[in-house]
Amino acid sequence: MTNAAAAIRPAWRSRVDLGLLAWCGAIAVALLCLALKTRLPWLVTFPKDWTLPIAAGINAISDAVVPLVQPTFRAFSALLDWPMRAIRARLVWLPWPAVMLAVAALAFKAGGMRLAVFGVLALAYMLVAGYWPQSMSTLSLVILAVPISTAVGFGLGVQGYRHNRVKPALTALLDLMQTVPAFAYLIPLLLLFGFGPVVGLIASAIFATPPMVRNTMLGLERVPEAIREAGLMSGCTGRQQFWRVEIPTAQPQILVGFNQTTMAALSMVIVAAIIGGFEDIGWEVLSSMRKAEFGQSILSGLVIALLAILIDRITLGFARGGNDSPARRLTGRRLLVVLALSVFLAVALRLFLPEGALLPGSGLRGQAGFVNQWLLGVVRDYGWLFDGIRNGVLYSLLLPLRIGIAGAATPAIWGFSWTPALGLAYTAAFLAGALWLAGRFGWRWGVALLVTGLFLYAGFVGFPWPAFVLFAGLLAYRVSGAGLALFAVAGFLLIMLAGLATPLAMSLYLCGLAVVLCVLIGGALGVWAAHSDTVSHILRPICDALQTMPQFVFLIPALMFFKVGEFTALIAIMLYAIVPPIRYVEHGLRHVRADVVEAVEQMGATPTQTLLNAKLPLALPVVMLGINQTIMAALSMLAIAALVGTRELGQQVYVALGKADAGMGLVAGLSIAFLAILADRLAQAWVKRREVVA
Repeated sequence: MTNAAAAIRPAWRSRVDLGLLAWCGAIAVALLCLALKTRLPWLVTFPKDWTLPIAAGINAISDAVVPLVQPTFRAFSALLDWPMRAIRARLVWLPWPAVMLAVAALAFKAGGMRLAVFGVLALAYMLVAGYWPQSMSTLSLVILAVPISTAVGFGLGVQGYRHNRVKPALTALLDLMQTVPAFAYLIPLLLLFGFGPVVGLIASAIFATPPMVRNTMLGLERVPEAIREAGLMSGCTGRQQFWRVEIPTAQPQILVGFNQTTMAALSMVIVAAIIGGFEDIGWEVLSSMRKAEFGQSILSGLVIALLAILIDRITLGFARGGNDSPARRLTGRRLLVVLALSVFLAVALRLFLPEGALLPGSGLRGQAGFVNQWLLGVVRDYGWLFDGIRNGVLYSLLLPLRIGIAGAATPAIWGFSWTPALGLAYTAAFLAGALWLAGRFGWRWGVALLVTGLFLYAGFVGFPWPAFVLFAGLLAYRVSGAGLALFAVAGFLLIMLAGLATPLAMSLYLCGLAVVLCVLIGGALGVWAAHSDTVSHILRPICDALQTMPQFVFLIPALMFFKVGEFTALIAIMLYAIVPPIRYVEHGLRHVRADVVEAVEQMGATPTQTLLNAKLPLALPVVMLGINQTIMAALSMLAIAALVGTRELGQQVYVALGKADAGMGLVAGLSIAFLAILADRLAQAWVKRREVVA
């Protein structure tokens, strides 16, 4: 064999050619399945005879184990009950002037005069709105949950940092804790701890632990070696090295973890109200939503948003060290003096004023009936507009994605039927587009368009499951290798074997559409904000509010204007998931190297060419991180969106919670976690490949 022939064979067997052949084979399998679906319907509908009693097996184990361990957990629940009630009683006892003084001092120390003014105004709204006792009850839940999460998270983070063997298992556990919907692990908590506020406290503590673990490990890993060596050279023992050298150096990152832990605990207040509600804001939001009292829902939801923003800014300010010059004048000793004065003021007011004299009665919540009537009037008067928007999106976008264009093209829905001529034109259009994309941008773009055309034709629910599993495995293999491909194929097959094939397809279509719309709309807003300081300043508080609001609050406006249904769920998911693309696109574009941009502009590139050919490619890793976070946020909203009438995996979790079905709740929750982890691993692997190529 000549040298030329030897050189040709590796080129013919290149990864590009093999990848193209593999994708063409997968597309051929999908076409064959679609052609045979009438004769072999099991190619589309996963056979029920193939399902395994996974949920029933988990329930059998639960029924055997729970009675044995339940007394221990109930005792632990009783142990936490009295401090929670004591803290709540003390906070409710505190008069609002003393609380405002203490919060203003803390806010001034953390962020200066602006934050102090915002804190006073936020507390004033809680007072005027008539939700002061409920706000203090919510704060008691956070005050008790955060120390538990912080202590447990710090201990686990230290173990993960010190022991390399522990870190992979700990990382996998954190992935599950952050991706399994809260509703899923509420079921075992109810079985073990019973019903009541303490169960909500434990659920909040569990949900809020992972950020502390991750930030503790990250902070300790980032301690410079020079600082460690300096500590050793100074004669520090192992304990001194850790507590006096490494921990102070990692303290800013650890405090960021404390901030994220606090926010996570606060975001659980409504979920905690479902399983153990008491007189707090979460219960107010939940009860008003159940009664369709949108005025009270908005008023109480705004309380949670303001409380979340205030706590976020104060804790983040302390994490950054309170660098504002006015805040530096309030030293630690002076801050303690102000806090002592607030306690003295509280005692004095309680001694000389009768109970409840400072509270303004029902406040704005007593006038919420007028708001309800006004909102109902708006919905009634403009119902034709809201119904038109909902039906337009439903019949032109949601329904075709769910059942396919061929299924939606009927006289009852679109006014015409799907004919062979339309099918031929559809096929020719996608083939022509795929060939053009392949010639212009590479074969991967052409294959992506063909796969999109197949999904649009058959719909997510009507797409053949063997072809879908093949596509998922092939995508994972091309991006990350055989390990992730095996994980993807095994995960999807287990979900289908558990009898959740249809909810899986519904989840993928609903979350997929929400992510695409969030990336398009949020990405466009991020690009605009990156090139306009005015737009950036306008979007920043909006993003802050959207990012700090609990997930339940997003259901209020969507449910109010568009009633129950998939479109309402889509709106709620988008409201929660649109912040990451805005923030990450703006951040990525603003931090592109200035010399590269200047070089491109000097070559005569227009602003559009500079954006598309220079800025976006350089900012792509950051943008991909934003897309990854968008996917995670959309999946985390599935269980919440189930409250407005969806039929996906989140609905299975919610139904299981109502029936106390631990098996189905765990299987459905782990299915959502699997989707989130798979999307996260695919995004990370893709970014790493791009960095290696670059």
